[in-house]
Amino acid sequence: MNETTRERSTDIGSLLGANGLTIVFAVVFGWSAGIVLWAYFAQNLIIGYFSRKRILALDEFKTDGFKINDRQPPPTPETKKKTANFFAFHFGFFHLGYFAFLAQAHRPDGLDLLLLAGVAVSFWFNHAASFRRHIEADAKGKTNIGTLMFLPYLRVVPMHLAVIIGSGAELMDTLPGLVGFMLLKTGADWLMHHVEHRILQRAGESGVSENQNL
Repeated sequence: MNETTRERSTDIGSLLGANGLTIVFAVVFGWSAGIVLWAYFAQNLIIGYFSRKRILALDEFKTDGFKINDRQPPPTPETKKKTANFFAFHFGFFHLGYFAFLAQAHRPDGLDLLLLAGVAVSFWFNHAASFRRHIEADAKGKTNIGTLMFLPYLRVVPMHLAVIIGSGAELMDTLPGLVGFMLLKTGADWLMHHVEHRILQRAGESGVSENQNL
């Protein structure tokens, strides 16, 4: 097993571990669907934070298929800054709605707050490690800044579906239903990890090819 494969396996292991910890806490401490959503809400904020940092850390990037005010922008520092700020505003506003919903309907306290903090820390370490490797991979090629901006929203889909469908459904009030949802969400995390890896791999291959043609 080479170093890249080993690091990738470590990332997957820590991601599954963070999700597994959330499931264990939910089962052992009898969490409701609302408390579980707080854990995933925290993960989404962490993803948004590192996604913005990654956009700002780009040295060279592509803007193919990406438009600002109906025009494809040039790959400049100004474009990078505008994209990062737009992402932060839109992603943050998107989650402000989730926060309002969760704060009104599900308010954790006491032990649950401590457990949620532990889950958030585990997700933080996982995404921080992935962020460092993403930065290294981005430096080898030209990542599409538009793709990079939209990737985090795919992580929000499981939570979005839960709010729309699960919050008022009796199924989410049962342990099997809740665990089933959490397993589906874990699977979505695993899948997105592989999607991001493929995008990074293609960017690296593109960078090597362009450098050889200089």
